[in-house]
Amino acid sequence: MRIELLNVECEFQVPVVFGRRNVYVTTVDTAASTSDMNNIAFRLCAMGYQSIHVTSQRTGNNETKAYPTIRICLLITLTGDCLSRNAQTSYAKCPMRVINPKPTKGKGDDAEYPIRQRSSHSSPVGSNDSYGIHPVFQTKENSYCIPKLKFDSGGKPQMQPTIEILDRIRKNSRDNKEEIFTRLYRYLLRPDLYYLAYKNLYANKGAGTKGVNDDTADGFSKEKVDRIIQSLVDGTYTPNPVRREYIQKKQNSTKKRPLGIPTFTDKLVQEVLRMILESVYEPIFSNNSHGFRPNRSCHTALKSLKREFSGVSWFIEGDIKGCFDNIDHQVLANVINAKIKDARLIQLIWKFLKAGYMEDWQYHATYSGCPQGGIVSPILANIYLNELDKFVEKTAKEFYKSRDRHHTPEYDKVTWQIKKAQKQLKTATGQEKTALLQKIAQLKAVMHKTPCMSKTDKVIKYIRYADDFILGVKGDKADCERIKRQLSDFISQTLKMELSEQKTLITHSNQYARFLGYDIRVRRDQKLKPHGNHVSRTLNGSVELCIPFADKIMPFLFGKSVIRQLRDGTIEPTARKYIFRCTDLEIVSTYNSELRGICNYYSIASNFNKLQYFEYLMEYSCLKTLAGKHESTSRKMMRKYRDGNGSWGVPYQTKAGIKRRSFARFMDCKNTDLWTDKIIDFAIAHIGSRTSFDDRLSARVCELCGKTNVPLEIHHVNKVKNLKGKQLWELAMIAKKRKTLAVCKDCHHKIHHP
Repeated sequence: MRIELLNVECEFQVPVVFGRRNVYVTTVDTAASTSDMNNIAFRLCAMGYQSIHVTSQRTGNNETKAYPTIRICLLITLTGDCLSRNAQTSYAKCPMRVINPKPTKGKGDDAEYPIRQRSSHSSPVGSNDSYGIHPVFQTKENSYCIPKLKFDSGGKPQMQPTIEILDRIRKNSRDNKEEIFTRLYRYLLRPDLYYLAYKNLYANKGAGTKGVNDDTADGFSKEKVDRIIQSLVDGTYTPNPVRREYIQKKQNSTKKRPLGIPTFTDKLVQEVLRMILESVYEPIFSNNSHGFRPNRSCHTALKSLKREFSGVSWFIEGDIKGCFDNIDHQVLANVINAKIKDARLIQLIWKFLKAGYMEDWQYHATYSGCPQGGIVSPILANIYLNELDKFVEKTAKEFYKSRDRHHTPEYDKVTWQIKKAQKQLKTATGQEKTALLQKIAQLKAVMHKTPCMSKTDKVIKYIRYADDFILGVKGDKADCERIKRQLSDFISQTLKMELSEQKTLITHSNQYARFLGYDIRVRRDQKLKPHGNHVSRTLNGSVELCIPFADKIMPFLFGKSVIRQLRDGTIEPTARKYIFRCTDLEIVSTYNSELRGICNYYSIASNFNKLQYFEYLMEYSCLKTLAGKHESTSRKMMRKYRDGNGSWGVPYQTKAGIKRRSFARFMDCKNTDLWTDKIIDFAIAHIGSRTSFDDRLSARVCELCGKTNVPLEIHHVNKVKNLKGKQLWELAMIAKKRKTLAVCKDCHHKIHHP
């Protein structure tokens, strides 16, 4: 196979051995310079090849100025991009290639070929900084199934989509939990990941938010991607400090949460880094972790808790002081280095951790913590806290003790008496039969009040969402105190963090514990309910999730000025005067979004029907707000917007005709699929190698003026609905219904400087 790269003709010879592909490139043009061949090596590295080694050999003398002949040896791994540390030493040095040898045994795909060892003066492909490989041999063109290189319309070789490589890494990590990964930094040099990263980021509200400079999602281009990759290649890339802002921590709270806002270039690099780290770590994360993970949420954590914590006797509520702000950088680096042996990748992560922050135009260095607001911070926090997950799971295995017996002696005694009476009933008659029936009824009443299951077992259950975690313990309080001390020692000594003694509470399970905004307890209910062909105490020992109405819902209503408290202590809905300036449609939409947000989050609560009162307060506050705006009454506003079906809504005009925005109902948010936890493979969301941004920028056709064969830039806006339609580019974005527009540099300059 012959291809032309940088006007240098090269010959590719592709042998196959044990699922690995070795590509040898030998120049046939003696006019090629060393720099040209280095450029070829870099291009092929970006295509996914590994173990690039360049050797040169001059021919002739200085007078003839003969150019060197350069040999490049490359290796690509098809079965995974990692080898365990122990396996690296078991592979032999790369042997000399054999071109189309005669098979010693078999034919076709089953053929076996001889092995020749590599000469001692050959290029050291199997050196310490590369993968060792098995002996190599060349088969016939039709005798192996490795995909050949694909070429585009310009004759250039196409790269294998990086997302497919990351998917292989994910599968390898899932199948081999102890796998060590190396040479991951090279995937940061592949342009397709940056287009995918931009696709993931541009739609976010913060895409147009500036960091310490004017860099935003606006102005993205191929040239920008090339500059980022080049800076990563030569090691000159340095993250900018984040711009620190403070947001309110809780409703009606004076506490503020620090938030770091990176520049958009740093967001792009962090997003690519996040995808690489996610491919390695996501398959090995604990199933008990639910925070900042694909297709996991607070609801999956709560559903898992409801299913797993049944019958526990105690709760241990865990709280780590300032988790994100107190992550030890050296501990984090050591944890990552145990799984990833790539010094350049770890150095890049270290740069992000040590970037510092700007506050009031003053630079502050960072010595610990991950900046909240960074793209890569959640995955780094999960990697850090995964050590806590492993410690708790190890402690649970050591703590576990099975039951001595399934039923209590008291329950077995009563059931034996019932069976004995039922046996006597078969031959009894008259008064004896009546007495036995009464006795059986009395014994069943006693059985239904007698504890059934023995409590001799010891079990620990564990759920974590970000830095919030809770343990369910079957045992006594002394066991809980000991577990709490072990957790405190591990967090302080190993993780270099502090467990809050005031917020880390030990609560009996018949009392409410707080987790993710829910009140949690274990029921002690002896009521009998039909269960198949018999009755049983179905609720006893089950977990109850309740809405903390007084602590969560009421502060929300007061904070939004939805209600007010009268002098006699009663509560009534009131008008929100600060939104009088909005249209009627916007007012109803605001109330609907707030109502649905609360109801959706508490849709799995056992006392979900309690939100009916919340709906009443929101609805009449909305009516009073509309009435206050129009100087009318709530009754008249309801009559004005009544739809004839028992509800009301605000009509609005669309291209398809008049539609109506009805007021939301809380029952529409009820979660009927309680036990379905669909944890979908995250890689499925990244199907395809190219994105629309890659296609649009590669077309080199301005979407505004129509110029062809020109470099393009992406013009970005946060919301299409905010465009007025006065400019040509605004009309184009409104017509396309896109937040982005691929334009040439001249058009982009005219957009910003009309």
